Amino acid sequence: MSVCLSHGGRNTYASQAPDEELHVATLDGVAILRRSAGGWTSAGRALQGKHISALMIEPKSGMEFAGVHKGGLFASADGGKTWEQRDSGIEHSDVYSLNFVEAGSELRLYAGTEPAHLYVSTDLGKSWRDLPTLRTVGSVDAWTFPAPPHVGHVKHITFDPTSPDKIYASIEVGGLLKSEDAGRTWRDLSGFYEDVHRCVIRPSQPSQMYVTGGEGVYYSGDEGETWEHITDRTARIAYPDALLIHPDQQQLVFMAGSICSPNGWRTTHDADSRIARSADGGRSWEYLTNGLPDHIRGNIEALAMNTWQGGTSLFGGTTDGDVFASDDGGQTWKTIANGLPPVSKSGHYRNLQVA
Repeated sequence: MSVCLSHGGRNTYASQAPDEELHVATLDGVAILRRSAGGWTSAGRALQGKHISALMIEPKSGMEFAGVHKGGLFASADGGKTWEQRDSGIEHSDVYSLNFVEAGSELRLYAGTEPAHLYVSTDLGKSWRDLPTLRTVGSVDAWTFPAPPHVGHVKHITFDPTSPDKIYASIEVGGLLKSEDAGRTWRDLSGFYEDVHRCVIRPSQPSQMYVTGGEGVYYSGDEGETWEHITDRTARIAYPDALLIHPDQQQLVFMAGSICSPNGWRTTHDADSRIARSADGGRSWEYLTNGLPDHIRGNIEALAMNTWQGGTSLFGGTTDGDVFASDDGGQTWKTIANGLPPVSKSGHYRNLQVA
């Protein structure tokens, strides 16, 4: 199987041994990297000309799905070699986020868009239907985004690992919404800054979760009813997005992001981003350096994890087209690709361009 590295897609993959392919979502299609005895090498490109926002592989079917910025949704049944458009029923072509969950014998795929809508498919993406009550919560009129057309989007989709009907939708900028009935009804959660990037849930204790956003990281121990602010804008990663919890060592948390918000990048042309690791559930953080560049100008827009018995690989992709990898849980790193098109959510990469 392959690991997908994207801003808005599935970012944790379990396997029997280290996966041999990494599929990277870029501004110009999917870059495919392949592992060999000599390291990682380029193994081709797919969907060139399309800005890929989200990638995921559903392991039972082997299908791979790509959400495209202002371009709809595509699927591949042959490991990314060929693709077909599969977005019938999705009325908004700007697909920001993808995820899936099994509910008994039913496999549900979800796609989040801009404007903020959430769609579900139960036939591997052949048809989709809107979950319209997402837009009936009290906060909907305040949803916005700094860049034109200034409307919010579903940036990330999360499921309770013990209850597939329990869904969390991260709205940028708008908040965190919760459904306990597979998206039939929704309600706003509160107690955090409304610029929500993603919600990440501890697998064995789903009452415990984290939110990253424009004001740092928040933690909840009661399914999102109350929150504790555990990092803020004074932290080295002041603008976190990506966050991963190790499925087998659940106090082990990884985070990536920049030293300031994208507004600051326009002036400095520098995200000065880092990857951090916490061994105590986010109470303290170690900023990882061994093999990573001393200075990472581009923002780390995507972070992914591949786990197998006794091992962990981590991957990070930047708006400068660099891909970093660690095969020892973050202890040491290598740059396995550079010069790729930007790994970027929407127009983030533009904020770092020098005129």
